[in-house]
Amino acid sequence: MKNLKKQLRAAIVQASPVLFDKKATIDKVVRQIMEAGQNGAELIVFPESLIPCYPYGLTFGFTVGSRNEAGRKDWKVYYDNSILAAGEEMQQLIDCAKRLSVYLSFGYSERKEATATLYNSNMLISSDGQALNHRKLKPTGAERLIWGDAQQDFFPVMDTPWGKIGSLICWESYMPLARAALYEKGIKIYISP
Repeated sequence: MKNLKKQLRAAIVQASPVLFDKKATIDKVVRQIMEAGQNGAELIVFPESLIPCYPYGLTFGFTVGSRNEAGRKDWKVYYDNSILAAGEEMQQLIDCAKRLSVYLSFGYSERKEATATLYNSNMLISSDGQALNHRKLKPTGAERLIWGDAQQDFFPVMDTPWGKIGSLICWESYMPLARAALYEKGIKIYISP
C-alpha cells in the first residue's frame, strides 16, 4: 500500500476572468498560480469555465426557432477564446505547474479542433505535467446552447501524494452514479468547481 502524505496545502482561488479574452485570463491565472505556489500551495483549484469565462446570462442571440446576427458574432468571440485541451495555452499552464511543482485543477471552455464542438471541461494537471481532462457529462439547461455532451474519457482520476483526485463540474455533483463512479475509482480528494 502506498504511503500517502497526511497534510495538503490547497489554494482555492475565487478568480474572475478577463471576459472573452483567453490570453489575458491565462496571464492572470499564471500570476495567481505563481502567487499560490510561492506561498506553499501544493494543489491550486480554480472555478468552472474560468477560461475564457462562464457566460452567465448570455443568450448568444438564441430564441426558439431563431438566432440573431449579433448573437452569432458574440458566439464566434466566445468560440475563438475557448482553448484546445492539447493546445499551446494549455501547455503554458502545464509548464507553470511543472515549474512550481504544484497540482492544478481549473475549468475552461474546451474547443475540439476536429468537430468545432465546445465542452465545459475541467483539467487536472500534476506537478510533473500529466494532464487529465474531464468534460461535463451533460451541460445543464441553457448551457446546452454552448457546450456539447461528454463523449469520452469519463471520470478520469489522478494519483497524487495524497491519494487519487477526481472532479465533477457543478451540477454533476447531484448525479449519484457519477459520484459513485469516482468513489469506485478510489478518490480521496473530490473537486467540484
